[in-house]
Amino acid sequence: MKEIKLAGLDQSLFYEKLENGLEVYLVPYPNKKNYSVHYGTHFGSLQTEFVPVGEDKMLRVPDGIAHFLEHKMFEQEDGVDPFSFYTANGCDCNASTTWKSTRYLFEGGDNLEENLDYLLSYVNRPYFTDENVEKEKGIIAEEIKMYDDDPDWQMERKMKEATFHKDSIRVDIAGTVESIYKITKEDLYHCYNTFYQPSNMFILATGNIDPEKMLETVKNNKYLMERESNLPYEVKKVKEDKTVNQKRLEVELNVKNQKVGLTFKIPWAKGMDQYLFDTYAGALLSILFGMSSIYTEEIREKNLATSFYFMREHTDDYLTFDFVAQTEKPDEFVNYVVTTLKNATVKEEDLNRIKKVWIASEVLMIDDYKTTLDNLYYDLTEFGHIVPLKVDLIKGLSFKKLKEVRKQLNFDNYSVVIVKPKESYNSQLNLEKR
Repeated sequence: MKEIKLAGLDQSLFYEKLENGLEVYLVPYPNKKNYSVHYGTHFGSLQTEFVPVGEDKMLRVPDGIAHFLEHKMFEQEDGVDPFSFYTANGCDCNASTTWKSTRYLFEGGDNLEENLDYLLSYVNRPYFTDENVEKEKGIIAEEIKMYDDDPDWQMERKMKEATFHKDSIRVDIAGTVESIYKITKEDLYHCYNTFYQPSNMFILATGNIDPEKMLETVKNNKYLMERESNLPYEVKKVKEDKTVNQKRLEVELNVKNQKVGLTFKIPWAKGMDQYLFDTYAGALLSILFGMSSIYTEEIREKNLATSFYFMREHTDDYLTFDFVAQTEKPDEFVNYVVTTLKNATVKEEDLNRIKKVWIASEVLMIDDYKTTLDNLYYDLTEFGHIVPLKVDLIKGLSFKKLKEVRKQLNFDNYSVVIVKPKESYNSQLNLEKR
C-alpha cells in the first residue's frame, strides 16, 4: 500500500488500487476504539441513460433507480437481513444514495474483519426477482410521499427545476411514485452490472483499523474477487443550457412564513481544477456572507431576512450558489445579495482570516475519524479524487487568484423561487390556535 501524508496534519492515508480496479482508502486511528467503513459506487440518481455493460444500445432507466437499487441490496437470497447480522455483531449499518454515488456502511468496535467480509459479500450478491421488486415499490412510494409533504424539500425541488432545463438533478433522488412503479428487475441488473463493477467502486475506512489486515480481508473475499470488472460502458451526456430555466417562479406551499430561494448557475472555469475553483468560490461566499460578515449583519439590520443560509452544489458542468431566506422582502433580499456579490469590496486580510479559520477547522476535524471519512467521501464522489494536501492548498490560496475567479462568476445568471403560504394552510393554523 501507498502511504500518503495528510499535509499539515499528524495523520496518514493508506491507498491501494487492486487489479480489478477497486480503490481502497484507509486512515488508521490507533487511539480510537471504534471504526467506520463505507463501500461505495460512483452511481447516483443523475445517471439514468447509458449503454449497459454487454449491450450496444442506449438504455433509459426510470428516475430513482439508484435509490431503489440501494434498497434492494439489503434483500439477500439466503434470507439473512444485513441489519440483523450487524446488530448481532455489535454494529450499526446503513446506506444512502446521492446525486453521484451510493454507499453501504457499518460502524462498530469489534469484529472488523468479519463485518467487512460480510459487507463485501452481500453487496456483491444481488438478488432481484419480479416479486421482491414489486414489493419494494409500495415501500419507496410511501417514502416519496412523505417527502412530498415536506415544504422545505418541495422548495429545494422547485429551485432546481427553475435553474436547470434538462439535467437529472431536477428530479428527486428517489424519483417519483410514477417512475419507480416502472422499474423492473432487468433494469436493476443492468444498473448493477454496469455501475457496481469493482472498477467503479471504492472502500473508505477510518478509526481503529489495521490497514494490512483490512486489505487482506478485501483481497480474500471470493464474491468480490470473482466479479468481472473493467468492463466498458457509456453514460449519455446531457446538454444543459447555460441560462436558467426560469428567472422567477412563485408557488404556494404549506409554510407559515414566506421564503425565497435564489440560485446562481455558474459554469466551471476552463483550465482550472474544479476543486480549486470551488474552494475559491467558497472563500468568496464565506467572506461576504459568513456569520461575522458586515453584509450579513446589514441583512439583519435592514430586516431583509429573519434567517438565511447559503450552500454550493455541483453538476458535471455547473457550480451553483444557493441562498434560502425567510423574508417578507424577497425582491429586496435578492437585489442585496446580487449587488453584494457583484460589487462588495473584498480585501486580502478577509481571505487570510478565512484561511486561518479553515486550517483550524481541518486540524480539529482530523481527530474525528467519522468526519474525516465523510470529508474523504465528499471529495472522492464530488470531484473524483482525494485531496490529501488540503491544508497546503488552503495556505496557498492567493488574493490575486481570488479576484481572478470572482471575475469569472456571472452573477446575472440566476433564478428566483418565491414560496408563499397557502391561504388554506394559514386558515387551518388560525383555527388550531383558537
